[in-house]
Formats: sequence, structure tokens, C-alpha cells
Amino acid sequence: MRFNAVIAGVGMTQFGKHMETGLKALGAQAVHAAIADAGLEARDLEAAFVGNAAAGLVTGQECIRGQVILRSIGIGRIPVVNVENACASASTALNQACAMVTAGFYDVVLALGVEKLYHPDKRKSFAAFSGAVDVEIMAGLLEALRAGAQAQGGESAGTGAGEKRSMFMDIYAAAARAHMHHYGTTVEQFAAIAAKNSLHGSMNRRAQFREVMSVADVLAAPMIAEPLTRPMCSPIGDGAAAVVVISERKARALGIKNPVRVVSSVLHSGWDHGSDEPGTVEVCASEAYAEAGVGPNDLSVIECHDASAPAELMAYESLGLCAKGEGGKLVDSGSTKLGGQIPVNTSGGLLRKGHPVGATGIAQIVELTEQLQGRSGQRQVEHAHVALAHNGGGAIGTDAAAMCVTILIR
Repeated sequence: MRFNAVIAGVGMTQFGKHMETGLKALGAQAVHAAIADAGLEARDLEAAFVGNAAAGLVTGQECIRGQVILRSIGIGRIPVVNVENACASASTALNQACAMVTAGFYDVVLALGVEKLYHPDKRKSFAAFSGAVDVEIMAGLLEALRAGAQAQGGESAGTGAGEKRSMFMDIYAAAARAHMHHYGTTVEQFAAIAAKNSLHGSMNRRAQFREVMSVADVLAAPMIAEPLTRPMCSPIGDGAAAVVVISERKARALGIKNPVRVVSSVLHSGWDHGSDEPGTVEVCASEAYAEAGVGPNDLSVIECHDASAPAELMAYESLGLCAKGEGGKLVDSGSTKLGGQIPVNTSGGLLRKGHPVGATGIAQIVELTEQLQGRSGQRQVEHAHVALAHNGGGAIGTDAAAMCVTILIR
């Protein structure tokens, strides 16, 4: 179904380590900013969808997270729907908000993504990620990751998954080694993605890390899980992002000119399929392009789920920016850098902007909306008019558990 929801306003906190700031304060900051950006009042909201993945484990707020956050700033009475889909929680919340507006149930809806991952006990943060796989097969999964890494000579990747780091870095490391084996992709090409995103993030005041890194800097950083060095892995983070979506009727009433529209938002779960069949990203992207009436060559700017540098490279292929196995060549061409043919992760991406998992999907929409409205400052993409967000969550088997691809057009 083609969506028809208009983005009236966006808001976002700085992503980072906010040990003294609670979930309510983070959410409030983003909500206030989005409502103000829309030129509306809190009383105009008719419903809210709130994405969060890990508050139950990290803060102890196991239930009614959205109601607790919104009630603290005087927003009650309206329906509040809590959404959990791992790292895709926020994009799923936006998907549901836009679907309700498109279907005509509401004219003004809030979508909020919010997360706190930093905790004095790091085991709590790692536990949040470990819960994004099928925990009944956890022991077997960890053993398979360890054995695979050791068979390929990976000393760092052979120990510590889920204990010293998020086990997802080991999943991405295994995928990276397989890509290198099958297609000849080099570690320098993965490092070039981290370097590119560090340049983009250096221009984003809301990014968690703003240091510019060269390819040599990335390769010289501490090894996390072969071949991933630290800058090739997204950091945990705290933060929130919010969007106010409105109907076309409301947009006309408000006199919004040149609106940014959510024309497609495709959400799928992974399934058991053959290795030579399209996966969730390919299926979501194909449907999103068809619904929006655009193709990869029409895109002006992309925010993709670079939870690791190899994840971004593989997303190039799955989104149709290049053929399978040619992601490394696309990196070498410089096309995905600001000033290139199709800039990717102008915000700095998850690698540098940060990855408070329940906020990530809507933070992508904030970046893309501002790009389409021409208010991205130093990192503005010229003549941007079509944007794509790619946001996945969790893993089962060899595919994402949840995947959402959203297309915005101005």
C-alpha cells in the first residue's frame, strides 16, 4: 500500500553517553523539539507510537514506557502504543504511525524512539543485545561463532562474544569474512566506510563521535572481532528522536508547502529461505521502490543501518546500488561519500552518530527530512528530493528478524 503521510516536524537529542539523564528527560527533549518544529501544540496530538528496545533490562522500566515518558510532559489521554522490534523499534513505530494516518484514523500522530543503553554495569547493556536473537539456541550460536572464527584464524573473534562486547559484532564479523572470501572484498574497503562516516559525523553536532579518521586510523585501532576494528563497530548510546506525522488534509489546513511525504514504509520479518534467494532487505527495498514509483538511481540520499562497516557495504548491494559482490568497488568509487553520486549516512550513521537502538530508526528519518528540506548545513546534499531509510532489528538464522525500508519524497 502506498503511504501518504506528511512529516510536519522532527526533533532529536544529541546521541551519546548521558549517565545522569533518564529515559523521560531524553524522550521529552525530542518530543518538545518535534512539536515545536511542526508549529503545533501537544494538545493537537491524537495518538502516539513509542519505540524502545531495552529499557526493561537497562533501566527496569519494563512496561508502559511510552505512557511514562509522555505523561511526564503532560501528554495523556490519547492512545499510546508501545513498540519493541529490537534495533528496528523506532522505524516500526513510524511505520505504524504513518499507516494509521494514511488509513484515515488520525490526522496528527507522534512517533518517538528512545533508548538508554549506558549503565555502570556493562553486562546489562550487552544483555540487551543478547536478547535480540533466539535465546533458546544462544549456546549453540555462540559456539558456532567461536568455532568459525578460530577456524579462520580470528584470535579476538574466537573469545568474548556477548561478554566483552555485543555478540552482534561477531555476527557481522563472520559475515564480513564470508564476503571477503566470496568476493575478494578487502578490509581497507570496510575501513573506508568507517572513515567516510567519520567525516560526515564530524559535521553533525548531534553525533556521538566527531573525530575525523583516515583509513589508516581505522585499521590501526584496537581489534574487536576480526576483521572489525573498533571504529568499524557502532557504539552503544543514549538518545531520542521524534517525528510528528500528519494527514494530507491537516497539511493543507496548516498551509504546509513542499511537504516531505512518507510515501512508502515496508516492514517484513525474516524467514527461512535459501542462501541464493532474496532476503528481507531485498524484499523490503523492492516493495518500497514499487510503492514509491522510484528506483535506486532516483535516490538522492540514504541513511542505512551501519551497525558495522560491513553491514553498510552489504546494504549497498541489497538496496540495488550495485550488483551482488560489488560493494567494495562502490566504496572505492567514492559514490557514497558527500559530493558523490549517492551519499550514504550523511549523519555519520550508526558508526559515528551512535546507536541507541530504540531511537535509531527515527533518527534516520530526522536526518533525511532535514536533508530534503535543505537544512543540513555543511553536510547538505544538493537538490535532494528522494531519500531512503534502511533499519533492521535482531537476527534469526542468517537474516534480520525485523527489517523496515522507508522512502521519503519532497
